[in-house]
Amino acid sequence: MDGIDQELGVGTKRGSDDLFLSNGPFKMNSQSSVNGNDSKKFKGDIRSAGAPSRVVHIRKLPMDVTEAEVISLGLPFGKVTNLLMLKGKNQAFVEMNTEEAANTMVSYYSTVTPLLRNQPIFIQFSNHKELKTDNSPNQARAQAALQAVNSVQSSSGLDSGMGLAGQSPVLRIIVENLFYPVTLDVLHQIFSKFGTVLKIITFTKNNQFQALLQYSDPMSAQHAKLALDGQNIYNACCTLRIDFSKLTSLNVKYNNEKSRDYTRPDLPSGDGQPSIDQTIAAAFGKEASLLGAPGIISGSPYAGAAGFPPAFAIPQGLSVQGVPGPLGHIAFPAAAAAGRMSLPGFGAGNSVLLVSNLHPERVTPQSLFILFGVYGDVQRVKILFNKKENALIQMTDGNQAQLAMSHLNSQRLYGKPLRIAVSKHQAVQLPREGQEDQGLTKDYSNSPLHRFKKPGSKNFQNIFPPSSTLHLSNIPSSVSEDDIRMLFSETGGVVKAFKFFQKDRKMALIQMGSVEEAIQALIELHNHDLGENHHLRVSFSKSTI
Repeated sequence: MDGIDQELGVGTKRGSDDLFLSNGPFKMNSQSSVNGNDSKKFKGDIRSAGAPSRVVHIRKLPMDVTEAEVISLGLPFGKVTNLLMLKGKNQAFVEMNTEEAANTMVSYYSTVTPLLRNQPIFIQFSNHKELKTDNSPNQARAQAALQAVNSVQSSSGLDSGMGLAGQSPVLRIIVENLFYPVTLDVLHQIFSKFGTVLKIITFTKNNQFQALLQYSDPMSAQHAKLALDGQNIYNACCTLRIDFSKLTSLNVKYNNEKSRDYTRPDLPSGDGQPSIDQTIAAAFGKEASLLGAPGIISGSPYAGAAGFPPAFAIPQGLSVQGVPGPLGHIAFPAAAAAGRMSLPGFGAGNSVLLVSNLHPERVTPQSLFILFGVYGDVQRVKILFNKKENALIQMTDGNQAQLAMSHLNSQRLYGKPLRIAVSKHQAVQLPREGQEDQGLTKDYSNSPLHRFKKPGSKNFQNIFPPSSTLHLSNIPSSVSEDDIRMLFSETGGVVKAFKFFQKDRKMALIQMGSVEEAIQALIELHNHDLGENHHLRVSFSKSTI
């Protein structure tokens, strides 16, 4: 018997939202349901409990479950055409567009226990062929939720009931507005919610952070795409754009911070580097652990659409309101890094980085201050007196340190790839009075060049990975294109392209011959005096010329 829990009998009226037998079809009591559900009728013949049907019965739902969460259970299998919520009984009925879609859904969940808000739920066929909804105002919430989901499904280009035959288990993921670091481990934590992740490859293409991710089956890939496409990993940034890849399998040669084959832990790291720098992994530990918090996608995958409330999945001990979206809880460390909120355990982590493999004859505290200052406010820099290829850099907080490490590790500076890890030191000590230092330790805590001093600064929205294209601003009208080209040529690089912004000639883009050349030009020319009390502002751009 499916319309009611086993302890309830058909034809027994136990409350305003019980089902009772009325001339054959089941019908909800139309005497004002406490949950706002008015009359819904089940049209069609009564079927045996195990027989396939377009209508799926869901039991043991969490008390505060939303319509959106229930709908999301059916989305990977086809179009959800109707919904009946029995919140007083922690049950729901979902109608799929085809019997085949419902059959696939029930079969899938018979092997994978579905969770909502970290609570296991139970799914089986209903005895009824279809749901028929009246026009009661109390049905508005469910219908608004259905409309929002259907509009998203339509815009995504997925035909309802699309079969999985020939579909790839590999997803192509683009992360737009990369405001905070997104690592391979972060992606694994998020996408593992939808199935077994076998392999991940990350790379930068067209100045965008991208990844290829292979599931063990196409169903998991489809489920993840429907739920995560368009979602922000962090609050208002790091937006996921997901498509199916033309590849059907990934060939991973190395296990390191850029690629991973979870079925082959024996693979080498490549380039003589450790597979995963444990200090770097630890640096992301707090952030990644949030991704594994119960219910990361327990809210609606379409939170924010009409009729959908914001969903929260707050890690234990934290209670912060106002962060929208199903991934909202991992926005906390990001927001803390931006100075928008202060949370225990975030921003208070180790803010000191150990940078090695530096060019001892060319590197200076000022050059490191300018470069690392693109990703946070550098407080102090110390180049080690007896080992000048190493330096300690103290950022404002642990999140800024992670951000700088994420973007700058392995980038080439003065011909050598940087090696960056979290230091065991909690702060950079200034030399004692009279101690020989050769100017290798600098305190920048009061520097006017900090980019992120002002909370809510626009600079927070313009943090991008190093690229060969630089964004220039604060250019006086008297300075010409030739002046700027000559200035940047003097840094030792090749200027490949230049253009002023059409609507604002104070800004321009300049493309150097390589990322390394752009890094060197940024270090030498950020804050360069162009005359007329204008100091040039230089940052990495996501655009190309």
